[in-house]
Amino acid sequence: MQTAQRLKGMRESFIREMTRLALTHNAINLSQGFPDFDPPRAVIDAAHRALDSGMNQYGITWGMPALRQAIAAKMQRWYGMEFDPDKHITVTCGVTEAISGALMALINPGDEVIIIEPFHEGYLPEVIFAGGAARFVSLEPPEFALEPDKLRAAFNPRTRAIILNTPHNPTGRVFTRAELDAVAQLCQQFDVVAITDEIYEHIIYDDRPHIPLATLPGMAERTITISGFGKTFAATGWRLGYACARDPLSTALRTIHDFTTICAPVPLQAACVAALEMPDAYYAQLKRDYTARREKIMTVLEELHFTTHLPEGAYYALADFSGWNFDGDDFAFARMLPEKFGVAVVPGSSFYATPGLGKQAVRFAFAKKLETIDAAAARLRQK
Repeated sequence: MQTAQRLKGMRESFIREMTRLALTHNAINLSQGFPDFDPPRAVIDAAHRALDSGMNQYGITWGMPALRQAIAAKMQRWYGMEFDPDKHITVTCGVTEAISGALMALINPGDEVIIIEPFHEGYLPEVIFAGGAARFVSLEPPEFALEPDKLRAAFNPRTRAIILNTPHNPTGRVFTRAELDAVAQLCQQFDVVAITDEIYEHIIYDDRPHIPLATLPGMAERTITISGFGKTFAATGWRLGYACARDPLSTALRTIHDFTTICAPVPLQAACVAALEMPDAYYAQLKRDYTARREKIMTVLEELHFTTHLPEGAYYALADFSGWNFDGDDFAFARMLPEKFGVAVVPGSSFYATPGLGKQAVRFAFAKKLETIDAAAARLRQK
């Protein structure tokens, strides 16, 4: 029996494969990007209260009104962005669903979507599922800058959308105002919609600003701004994200959401209202904690002869393993580590579509307790 043509050439997620290998070999999981610590106690308590108070049935498709209002208030307070919570905000089952819904709402067969590589491995399947074709713009190590000439060459009359992730996974790059201006100008010149993945917006280092693309002149009406709660509040398993967009983009995305997931988990939405009520001190501590984790992982990687660029945001390090003199590619290296050393990472080329790129790199996720990173370092020192 044949399966759908759209699945040709696809396989399971490498990230999830590495998590399974971590479980098989009882390895420390520095592959999949989830914390090994819990959300704030106030947020967990709010989830318990919601479950105990009967919030266990379907909710409003677009999201609990209190949560949409809290998201609108957050966007205004942090970035000066104005969204009508009743029209422009949709609560989704994670950022993944928001991006997928945005693409299905926009893309017709033959439309092209620009993807910046390296990229989260979910982007390309989502473009294909929506019926589009991907065109890639590569970031060159070690700076991973978004080069204007490369970006301009990717735009053409068939371009319908661009997916922009900043802070960037897996490189840790935070795109500058100049780079974002270049994206904005091309989007307006070619009538392109920007779909922004801003899930790491609060995990950013050295006082760099997070600049939502939608805040740039001319971009408010042609950007779908997407973020979520999993990374900021250490609740990746809750699968709660949101998309903010003006009409007609919002209505189109809501139609897809309505007939795919119906609504995001209702009691967890209630808990995320409490998450958005966390004081400024929470975000300040979040940055301090992740800065310490970044310092720890960078020290470990340097000691163990990996070469990497200092992450500017997010919680990943894309590290070149040439210093190990390993006889094999990134997939062989990534599969060897959990078996021989008890540490799991992700092969670098799984974040690229262009053949040959990333073959000497692996991604470390450092959203872990400091003692977890220390334990992983102790295992890798057996080299």
